[in-house]
Amino acid sequence: MLRLHDTATATVRPLELREPGKVSMYVCGPTVYDVPHLGHGRFVLVFDVLRRYLSWRGFDVRYVSNITDVDDKIISRAGDEGRTEAEVATQYEAVWNQAIDALGVARPDEVPHATDFVERMVVLVAELVDAGVAYTTAEGVYLAVDEVPGYGRLARQSLDSLRAGARVEVDDDKRSPLDFALWKRAKPGEPSWASPWGPGRPGWHTECVVMALDLLGDGFDVHGGGADLAFPHHENERAQAVALGRGFARHWVHNGWVVVEGEKMSKSLANFTSLTDLLARVDSRAYRLLVLRSHYRSPLEVTPASTADAAAALERLDNLARRSAEVGLAEVAPDPEALARFVDAMDDDLDTPAAMALLFDLNRRANVALDAGDLDAAAPVVAALRELAGAVGLALASGDGSLDAETSALVERRDRARQARDWPAADAARQELVGRGWVVEDTPAGTRVRRRASP
Repeated sequence: MLRLHDTATATVRPLELREPGKVSMYVCGPTVYDVPHLGHGRFVLVFDVLRRYLSWRGFDVRYVSNITDVDDKIISRAGDEGRTEAEVATQYEAVWNQAIDALGVARPDEVPHATDFVERMVVLVAELVDAGVAYTTAEGVYLAVDEVPGYGRLARQSLDSLRAGARVEVDDDKRSPLDFALWKRAKPGEPSWASPWGPGRPGWHTECVVMALDLLGDGFDVHGGGADLAFPHHENERAQAVALGRGFARHWVHNGWVVVEGEKMSKSLANFTSLTDLLARVDSRAYRLLVLRSHYRSPLEVTPASTADAAAALERLDNLARRSAEVGLAEVAPDPEALARFVDAMDDDLDTPAAMALLFDLNRRANVALDAGDLDAAAPVVAALRELAGAVGLALASGDGSLDAETSALVERRDRARQARDWPAADAARQELVGRGWVVEDTPAGTRVRRRASP
């Protein structure tokens, strides 16, 4: 039985499902106002791995991840650049989709956009006002957290402790510094929607609680995201559902930060590295492997040395895949002992470092058998390695180095552009290759392409 750390209880406990055999997951997606950084890449890979593993185990997984397309940061960027908020959001959502496609991340079953759910958000806010747990000010509508039983559960702090450490807000009419905006009154030039409290827009926390409950229903199984979202964002989502007596997430899963010299990576700290820049230089599978080699709840430091090490490790797996194809290794059932060891590791709070150690042990065993000419011994080990790599979305070399004519022409065009230092032309050729489903890698011998993992 899969056991996962639950932020709400601070324990590793069995994943208890609302409906046997089915898993409903909501993972907070991006606010599309800029290019994604490596922390975004980590969270989307962590939950892609969880989703893939559950599917591999035979569960019917429904995966929802939203797009926040109305937000202060989007409004600010649109104002600075003289564009509409919709133009900014559309541009950076496209960048986001290109990045997750390049990572081999399977698209969510549902990708709700906040602006499509505003009417339902107005309804929820009205219900909270009618229930006496929300109040209006000159700035908008706020939830009174003192009225919510158990507020602070995801922060693992009492209400008094949270109140003592809360920042002072600009709205003097708030009853408590912890109270948060459900609805924000419109300011001149900002996008707005009609509501009983005047034109305005929903608060961020209200956006996600409405989309999650609307698409997955009360008591859905897993709510996930980065550790920085646990409080206040996820706590404030939970509070709204609790205040209305509705069941919310049964299990809370949060991944650790990507860090730079021990500090969390974020745009606000100006220490972030663009995910798109990394993927232009490094095989995207190497970043997936780097994420897999670290436990999802631990900090992950991404450096040139760590990515190079992951790329070298990946090459060892690819070399075995090519070698197996060259010797015509028979297709047989995977080694059952290896499968069982993999399940044991992954069921133990998604212990991907142990699972990756198993993969590289299988790689070593297979090479030893091939060195000895024992194809019968090698075949089930290689089959297990391929099966388990696929279960976590790690595509390996197919062993077939042939390319179709159009792909070969694009590779040659990119190499010629790089030799001429025509970087825009080289980047354009790369984007065409990525769009055709190839992972693009720069090597001393020129451009190398591999097929992306299938969703």
